[in-house]
Amino acid sequence: MKSGRLAALAIPLLVTGSFAAHAAPATVNGPNALALAGVVAPYSPLLSADERETAAALFVGEKDVRYARKITITADKIVCRASNVDIAARSCELTFNGKKQTLTGRRASEIFATEVMAGVPSDGAAGSVFAGLSNLNCTLDPKAIKQKDGSGASCTFEPGN
Repeated sequence: MKSGRLAALAIPLLVTGSFAAHAAPATVNGPNALALAGVVAPYSPLLSADERETAAALFVGEKDVRYARKITITADKIVCRASNVDIAARSCELTFNGKKQTLTGRRASEIFATEVMAGVPSDGAAGSVFAGLSNLNCTLDPKAIKQKDGSGASCTFEPGN
């Protein structure tokens, strides 16, 4: 009888423990951070036009970037989906400051692939593959990136949908 009571007490602890666990925050630096910031920045309503243009220019390797201040790219959440049944279906939902945007096609595919390249784990379910992150915070330092020593771009995020 004692073992039955112990098992009954242990099951709720196991269940609540699994829901309480969160993925540890991840950090990515260098080219993968620049790529992640570079594909997200064009869609951010939180950035000025100059910041969006500079992030895009840095991402494609333009040499004459005149913007000197650091740029911070943030997103509440990014969740991308690709179907492995309808192979042409792909989408990403980006949330900035509580406002959602949905991208499809090539633009969604670029973000999905870049998330995975940056270390965001993907997961499959019911004919779809997902990759998602939350609390994205990237910093681009144009001066450091111009030095071409691998520095100047870093991102942190929490993996998971």
